[in-house]
Amino acid sequence: MRLPFKFLSSWHFAAVAPIVTAMMLVWTSPIAAQTKALATNVPEIPMQAVEGFIKLPEGFYFGEALGVATNSQGHIFAYTRSGDTRLFEFDENGNYVREIGEGLYGFEFAHKVRVDKDDNIWAVDEGTNQVIKFNPEGRVEMVLGYRPAAQDGAVASTRGDGPDERYLFGRPTDVTWDTQGNIFVSDGYINHRVVKYTSDGHYVGQVGTGARGSDIDQFNTPHTIASDDLGNIYVGDRGNARVKVFNSDLDLLTMYENVGSPWEICISEGAHQYLFVSNSNPDSNPAASWDITGEVYKMELDGTILGKFGEAGKGAGQFQTIHGMDCRNPNEILVAEIAAWRVQKILLGSE
Repeated sequence: MRLPFKFLSSWHFAAVAPIVTAMMLVWTSPIAAQTKALATNVPEIPMQAVEGFIKLPEGFYFGEALGVATNSQGHIFAYTRSGDTRLFEFDENGNYVREIGEGLYGFEFAHKVRVDKDDNIWAVDEGTNQVIKFNPEGRVEMVLGYRPAAQDGAVASTRGDGPDERYLFGRPTDVTWDTQGNIFVSDGYINHRVVKYTSDGHYVGQVGTGARGSDIDQFNTPHTIASDDLGNIYVGDRGNARVKVFNSDLDLLTMYENVGSPWEICISEGAHQYLFVSNSNPDSNPAASWDITGEVYKMELDGTILGKFGEAGKGAGQFQTIHGMDCRNPNEILVAEIAAWRVQKILLGSE
């Protein structure tokens, strides 16, 4: 078992300093998205937090919890930033199982973890600009994107056009798949686009102009992405406070603009699927956001709002910046929170 932090040599610090500097430039930019939802008279869904559900080994802690996902056996995967970026696995009862990808070259600055229909584990790392596929045993099987050489520094977070290349991401945010196994990556912070690849990683096409914008064909930080059993692709266009729905050819079908800024979305499994959208309290935690953000909306796939639950805060059942969410079972929600440094299990009642 290793210590949560490790000392950095002068060489190591020089190698990672450009990445850290780039991230700091983003953090000191204007406050991240915070929007009061336009939906009104939304019923509250009864909820209960299962306190102490996740059990880390002694000496381990999450740090910033960026992503959470489950596989078909109910095992839980949590992707975190602390002294290092780390990917933990827990069993269905919240007991620690193992760490996946320790020391991996593709791990630098965690952003999201997802699990596909075959129980492969996908990690999206915005620091290395890579999307990494692990098989269920934890071995790397595919890498999309590539990490800039240390001497070149990080990809700059420009305010204009991003690199807009087929296989070069600019701080990607999330990944999902359609019914044919095609891969969709939300390439969020720089390129402001969604890119489609075949199941074996060949470029197919994209939507988004490569520049931040609010036009119908643009995104302003596509921060989260999910898909339904018809192969439709749902994109949380966080900076524009809307969820955009596309078919698998990336033709726009509709938009939902009444549930605030979607920091995270997920779609449940089963014959009747639901869409969950988190209007998260920003991780910069401005006081003005406390009363207008923090809630999660439960919706039909057609955008009908069924109810909402949660509020901003660090108490049990409150949410301090939901960044990852698993809703495989729509009555048992797992959330990963940046500012509260935790993963919570939430039980939902009837709406």
